[in-house]
Amino acid sequence: MGSSTRAWALTAVAAVAAVAMAAIVPISSAATVYTVGDSIGWTILNNPNYTAWALGKTFYVGDTLDFKYNKQYHNVLEVRQSDYAACKNGSALSEFTSGNDSVVIDTAGHHYYICGVPGHCQVGQKLDILAVAEGQGGATASPPPPSSTTTSSGSVPAPSAASRRDPPVVAAGLYFLLAVSAGLLQWH
Repeated sequence: MGSSTRAWALTAVAAVAAVAMAAIVPISSAATVYTVGDSIGWTILNNPNYTAWALGKTFYVGDTLDFKYNKQYHNVLEVRQSDYAACKNGSALSEFTSGNDSVVIDTAGHHYYICGVPGHCQVGQKLDILAVAEGQGGATASPPPPSSTTTSSGSVPAPSAASRRDPPVVAAGLYFLLAVSAGLLQWH
């Protein structure tokens, strides 16, 4: 192969690799928006089980929790673990009252949410999620201590974190494509 043909081939391979990498990057860094309780929302009606809703989901820093509720009857308080366990709302870290609140998870670790309306937390309107930093896949939501609410919310499980964060099949395919392309350049 002549030097100009080889240079053209290397440029073509680099262009294909750049396009393929651009297609992968949004997949690996896309944040997920979760509607808390799915179609039921943030409520005590029909006894939703927010522990069951969170199980099997992996929450990442950068994901968003959407709390949808009737603001005349509910609110959302982010609280410390001790206040979550005791259903105490006197020292909330954050308070949300719009009825359509989007809360971005900005740190790794447990995040605790309760409804501050008297009696609501005690009947199960509380949520404990465990957020992990990007690249720490495999951790799943940790359930809070058992509550008296045991009815399933009937929600559909979210896609696994591996399918949205770590596209190994795509990465392996890209690696194979680049290896084959590089090998083809060596053939005479």
